[in-house]
Amino acid sequence: MRRLLFLVHRIPYPPNKGDKISSFNILRHFSRTWKIALGTYVDDPEDWQYVENLKEYCDDCCILPLPRSRKLTSSVRSVLTGEPLSIGYYRNQQMLDWLNGYSQDPTVGGIYVYGSSMARFVRDAELPPETPFILGADDVDSEKFAGYAEASAWPMSLVYARESRTLLEFEREMARRSSMTVFISEHEASLFRRRAPDCADKIMARKHGVDSDYFDPARDYENPYKSGERVFVFTGAMDYRPNVDAVAWFCKEVLPFIRNQFESFRFYIVGMNPSAEVKRLGELPGVIVTGAVPDVRPYLKYAHCACLPLQIARGIQNKALEALAMSLPVLGSRAAMTGIVTPDDAAVYLADDPASMIEKGLELLAADRIDNISGRECVRANYNWDTNLRHLESVLDGFHKAAQ
Repeated sequence: MRRLLFLVHRIPYPPNKGDKISSFNILRHFSRTWKIALGTYVDDPEDWQYVENLKEYCDDCCILPLPRSRKLTSSVRSVLTGEPLSIGYYRNQQMLDWLNGYSQDPTVGGIYVYGSSMARFVRDAELPPETPFILGADDVDSEKFAGYAEASAWPMSLVYARESRTLLEFEREMARRSSMTVFISEHEASLFRRRAPDCADKIMARKHGVDSDYFDPARDYENPYKSGERVFVFTGAMDYRPNVDAVAWFCKEVLPFIRNQFESFRFYIVGMNPSAEVKRLGELPGVIVTGAVPDVRPYLKYAHCACLPLQIARGIQNKALEALAMSLPVLGSRAAMTGIVTPDDAAVYLADDPASMIEKGLELLAADRIDNISGRECVRANYNWDTNLRHLESVLDGFHKAAQ
């Protein structure tokens, strides 16, 4: 049976945050027809307990610790060498040696790298150059850091600007080396074609997915909210800067005005690892910070709407697809909904400035909770994991056959 070398920067289990949801579903899909050799890191000690779960999908694993304390030493080295900080952080000789162990293995039929940060190993390894290599970039990460640079004060603006510049050079280099570079939406793919026109014919988009059977509002859930609360909910990893910035913006610019009209209004921030800034938001009247919860679905089922005021966003937001799958109305910025096409009758309310978000938020609160049936049907029809990943698999199959 042919073997796929699968590299991902963070252990793809459990699928409980954006990149892990994507990488796990891609890995699971390919494991049905390929033997998987997985190279990855554990950056959260809590995740070591899940290593055994991956053996259902992989017959070989190189899983290494990635302590956050390495960020400082790797950053110093990256500055000296001129490479992006986010690439230098993942440098590891043991991972490279493991990958080189497959240099003479005739069963290796392809390489799939999820996220550009792990692509350095394909560049540095001694694998046959004809081995098909799919770079699952998903997002144009250099653009994210450009956004950080614009939103940050000196000196961090300089740090982020340098990261954006050096990372774009690296993204271009790896796209040239790849058989195909895959982005999470046509929006991201088009953006990178403009940034790397010499690779335009090797750039494609895939459709994102959500498990609509799991995110099913018809299931029974216990209501996590107190009687009488009218809730807007934000879900996501709460140590991720765009998420932190989003909820902070909402609490400053929107929340007080809505609370003025609806004393029963509550803004629930639901997600693991809340930063110190997010925890401070929980001290505001009407704001509840839950931290990690066993199951996010009850919070979606019984909320009035999903509130997604992202100011910086790359790719397709899992939180948006999950809310739609649960038939929940969405009040969000255009950035939060980028790449998601919904029918005109779906309960999706776009607002990019405080006045618009206040107006639409008050409109939603004044009405009974809307059952966003059209939003759920859209997700079921267009954002199914297996249907969308079959095309990606056929692309890799084509390169594999051509290389034989």
